[in-house]
Amino acid sequence: MKRLLALLGLLLVMPIGFAEPIPPDTLARNVSTEVLEIIRQDRDIQAGNMGKTVALVETKVLPHFNFTRMTALAMGPNWRKATPEQQKLLTEEFKTLLVRTYSTALVAYRNQAIDFKPLRAQASDAEVVVKSEVRQPGQQAVTIDYSMEKTSETWKVYDVAVGGISLVTTYRDTFTSEVRQHGIDGLIKSLAARNRQLETTAKT
Repeated sequence: MKRLLALLGLLLVMPIGFAEPIPPDTLARNVSTEVLEIIRQDRDIQAGNMGKTVALVETKVLPHFNFTRMTALAMGPNWRKATPEQQKLLTEEFKTLLVRTYSTALVAYRNQAIDFKPLRAQASDAEVVVKSEVRQPGQQAVTIDYSMEKTSETWKVYDVAVGGISLVTTYRDTFTSEVRQHGIDGLIKSLAARNRQLETTAKT
């Protein structure tokens, strides 16, 4: 009995990261299913309540993204030219932009169904691509692929490709052009202005 109690005590104080992370495809499917189910049941979100939608994204979706790596990939070589403070500001503004963009897409959600494809990866892989397909009656299916990395505790998304078009690659062209014309501080100001515009639009 004493040995059993000692074992239980050890399990209680063990770091959560000690356990094997949930498989990436299972994690993506679980999160998507939970979020879409909440939307189906929440009339405020269906009516376009952006505040509740943003809160849903921040609570259920954000923890599963590595925004620092996403921002670094979107910045390309310019990331190394940014100071630590600039990197922090860029990450925060880019995260806010993606949250707003994603929330707007969720508000438009109606009866789409998401089909996750079998994961093609080895157990030892530290990075995988989870493939899915969004289907809606009367419309062509759209592929959404999640590039994910394994951390000590879980899997994190660091890029999303919609219809074969990478999110970070798309923003890289925009960011590179903005930095070339106005510098890194100019890009930060541009992202902040865009986020303020989106926030204002959401309130109207």
